[in-house]
Amino acid sequence: MPVMPGAEAYHHAGGRIGVLLCHGFTGSPQSLRPWGEYLAAAGMTVALPRLPGHGTTWQEMNRTRWEDWYAELDKSLADLRGRCDEVFVMGLSLGGCMALRLAEVHGDGIKGVVVVNPSVVNDVPLLWLSPVLKYLVSSVPGVAGDIKKEGATELGYSRTPVKAAAGLLRLWTLTRSELHKVTQPILIFHSPQDHVVKPASVRILRERLTGGNLNVVELSDSYHVATLDNDADRIFAGSLEFITTNASVPLQRD
Repeated sequence: MPVMPGAEAYHHAGGRIGVLLCHGFTGSPQSLRPWGEYLAAAGMTVALPRLPGHGTTWQEMNRTRWEDWYAELDKSLADLRGRCDEVFVMGLSLGGCMALRLAEVHGDGIKGVVVVNPSVVNDVPLLWLSPVLKYLVSSVPGVAGDIKKEGATELGYSRTPVKAAAGLLRLWTLTRSELHKVTQPILIFHSPQDHVVKPASVRILRERLTGGNLNVVELSDSYHVATLDNDADRIFAGSLEFITTNASVPLQRD
C-alpha cells in the first residue's frame, strides 16, 4: 500500500540518548516530524515510526488494531534500547496514551515520558456503540487537523475507521488501570482549547499520577495538534529541557 507523501517514518542516528515519538490515531509521522528533527539536531537518536494502517488509507487502517500499533512502537523501543544508554518516550493524543502504556510495561527501561494532549478516556459517546456500529458502517467523519495556526495542516484521514476505533476502549481501560506503574518523570503539554480530546484525560492523569513525578504545562495558543501549532516551539524546547534535566548521560550533538 503506497504511503502518502510526507507520512513516512523518520529515524535519526545520534548520540547515547534515544527518543521514541508516537503519533496519534488516524494521523501520521508528519504531525511529529518537526519535533523529531529538533531533537535530532540537539544530538538525540530519534525513532518516529509510522503505525500500521496510518499514512495510507482509512480502509487499510480498518484492517489493523491498537495491538498492531503498540507492537510497532514496542519494536522501535527495543531497537532504541539496544543502541542507546537511555530512552525517553513522547507522544501526541492517542500516541500519548501508548507512550504511557510503554512506560507501564517497561518501567526502568524508559527514563521519562512527554505527552501532548494525551487521550486516556473516551470523549465520544458514539464510540461506546462502535463494537456494534462497526458492522453497520465502515467510517465516520474524521478528527484530524485541529490546529489554530493559520496555514498549518495535519496529514491525517478525513474519515475515522470504525472497526479500528472500536478497540480503543480496551486500550484506554488497560492504560488507566495500570497508571500506578508509571514512576518515571512525566511532562504533559495541555491545550485548554482542544476540540478533539476533552479535559477529562488530563484530569484523570492528575488524579492518578500522584507520586510527585508529574508536571503539566498549558498551551494557551494551540488546539489539539499542538506540535504543528503556535506553541510548537515551547513543546520542542520544553521536551529538550526535560531530557537534559532527567538524563544521566550527557547529550552528544552532531
